Amino acid sequence: MHPSETSMMFRKTCSATWTLGSVVLAGLLPWDAAGQGPLPKVTVVATGGTIAGQSETRTSFQSYEAGQLLISDMVASLQPDINKVADVDTVQFGNRGSGGYEIADYYDLTRAVERALTTADAVVVTSGTTTMDEIVYWLDLTVQSRKPVVITGAMRPWTVIGSDGPANLFNAIVLAASGDTRCFGTVLMMNDEFHAAKEVWKGNGMRLDTFVSREMGILGYIDELEVHTYRAPPRVQHCDTPARWRTPFNLAQIDKADLPRTEVLIGYQGAGLAEPVAAWAEAGVDGIILAGARIPAEVRAAAEAKGVVFHRTQRFRTGGDNLYPQKARLLLLLALAFSEQPQQIATWLKRYGALEFGTPEKPARERRPNR
Repeated sequence: MHPSETSMMFRKTCSATWTLGSVVLAGLLPWDAAGQGPLPKVTVVATGGTIAGQSETRTSFQSYEAGQLLISDMVASLQPDINKVADVDTVQFGNRGSGGYEIADYYDLTRAVERALTTADAVVVTSGTTTMDEIVYWLDLTVQSRKPVVITGAMRPWTVIGSDGPANLFNAIVLAASGDTRCFGTVLMMNDEFHAAKEVWKGNGMRLDTFVSREMGILGYIDELEVHTYRAPPRVQHCDTPARWRTPFNLAQIDKADLPRTEVLIGYQGAGLAEPVAAWAEAGVDGIILAGARIPAEVRAAAEAKGVVFHRTQRFRTGGDNLYPQKARLLLLLALAFSEQPQQIATWLKRYGALEFGTPEKPARERRPNR
């Protein structure tokens, strides 16, 4: 037997165990010891994007219309190979580019993923890549199940020569079915790599290796049917304590009409920032991320008097950590949706914006709160 086959059988027969420093995570996978039991059930929830794009010609790598193909047909084209990996079914949530979705749609997407996870062992979400790094973080914060959730897409439409779409979809299903990312929260899988939701961002509008995690690095690789996991997000340390693993942002407890509105204000040399803050406050915006932006004290005070909550970050990542302004905005939005208490909101922003490994005896280092 080839070593890779031995490794796969081990994952199929035993508890999947990761040791990260003093943290050990074990989760029983859905296969039996001989690999003869039922395959894991994976539901693919499709939202459209480039991966479902129809190109003008087979070489129109950039000339295409996103969100044209049905996910049922895309999965069918992976057969019979995919049938050896998982029992796959599909949900056509939508079919448009990622920029065409609103926060209310994000709410519905979370609920759709959670419904799928009531019967599936794992979920794969397909998406456009423009705001995929935001969607993955939203799902990471809101999906309450510890089962694997993997988001993927493509930089080239499905119908061109050399499209990355079929390989990405296949590998995402392999990753989800493996069970290796149980308790990781939602992860992003593109170009044979998978990334933590909080750390990943899109760095290029053209290249296949567009998604990077910069200082933190990738979580692992997928090589054919092999999943190689090298590290894990800090939340895995609470896998055996569901109440600690889950975030407080359970969307089943609120209506999507109650979701607040948050905005990002980016600072730059000579920026005129007072006017947009005043306009947003007048329009009823609930929270503003100040991304490297400083505003006059009187402008801030006037906005706060109208109920606006401010949170300061750097332009590219939160000071000392790796949460980008666009993601900080989503975290602030959810914090405001679930609490009106300033201290509770500040606590959540600090806790979920700067997760790191720690133990009860040696908690993660306290950080100075952003103001």
